[in-house]
Amino acid sequence: MVKEQAGNLYGYVFKYLRNEEDSHDIVQDVFEKLWNNRRKIEVGAAKTWMFRTGHNALINFSLRKQRTVYDSENIPEFGAVDKSFEEKEIVEKVLMILPPIQKSIVLLRDLEGYSYQEISDILEISESQVKVYLFRARKKMQKQLKSLILVR
Repeated sequence: MVKEQAGNLYGYVFKYLRNEEDSHDIVQDVFEKLWNNRRKIEVGAAKTWMFRTGHNALINFSLRKQRTVYDSENIPEFGAVDKSFEEKEIVEKVLMILPPIQKSIVLLRDLEGYSYQEISDILEISESQVKVYLFRARKKMQKQLKSLILVR
């Protein structure tokens, strides 16, 4: 279980941070916390607990590092997009403009394949909130993708 979940958790954290070293650190911290709390956590709930702990670590890390939260002022101007970007790079760029909760939901749902209920458990929000945030995130991404593709 540990090896499988370490890979899944690392994939989620890396997609969020885009930094290999920081991603390894967060995953290691999560597993350290899992070990320290091993007597309190049920085996069946370990996966959800790890992703929730990882998500919280990402938010704390982002706040500590004072990462830029992309807003409408940070979206590239017309013509500012490098035309050599591959589609994958464009999608990753669009992901960066999402608020942290929406970004997490998109990554958990589309990258990791978690169900709405599992995401609800991980992020400690209702299943309906997950659906609303995912809908809004996809709309934002779709709008930005259209504008970036038109620039290409």
